[in-house]
Amino acid sequence: MSTTRPNPADLSQQTFFHQQRALLVSGIAASMDSVLTNLNRLNRSVEAVIAVGNEFSSVEALWSQFESVMGTQEEQPAGEGTEEGETTEILRG
Repeated sequence: MSTTRPNPADLSQQTFFHQQRALLVSGIAASMDSVLTNLNRLNRSVEAVIAVGNEFSSVEALWSQFESVMGTQEEQPAGEGTEEGETTEILRG
């Protein structure tokens, strides 16, 4: 029956390993906390931008109506201009 005793050097190495692992884990946890804080800040900023954009939806609808009304009025004179151009060419020819 053989029993192996742990070498004191191995114990100190394990302890050093566990200490370093604990330091790395705490550093990672702090970094993840910082990332989470910054993501929350970014989320609030995006929500604020969306809220401002939503405030302009009624203005956008009004301008769309204006554009559609002006677009139909511009089409009518353009059709008349083509007829006048044809008349001018007939007179020249």
